[in-house]
Amino acid sequence: MIRPLDAAARAELPHILPQWQMVEGRDALRCRFRFADFSAAWGFMSRVALLAEKHDHHPEWSNVWNRVEILLTTHDAGGLSERDVALAQAIDAIAPRTPL
Repeated sequence: MIRPLDAAARAELPHILPQWQMVEGRDALRCRFRFADFSAAWGFMSRVALLAEKHDHHPEWSNVWNRVEILLTTHDAGGLSERDVALAQAIDAIAPRTPL
């Protein structure tokens, strides 16, 4: 069973994931990315897709030209879990971007 993050872990999120924000009205994290062009954004999404498969955890996301928005939540936990934190950290490690 996947458990939601406890209060102590949630309090650490701004420190360990400074580019990510809590989503109003949902127990989820969001980060927006901007790239030079569509190809760079799509390449990033391809790399994230490979990470998501490796983590067995798949984001909600959207892409418009040079922008990508990623939302992470764990449906099985009813909100944020360590899976979201781990995937966000992995995404940050490969994200050469300027946050929107």
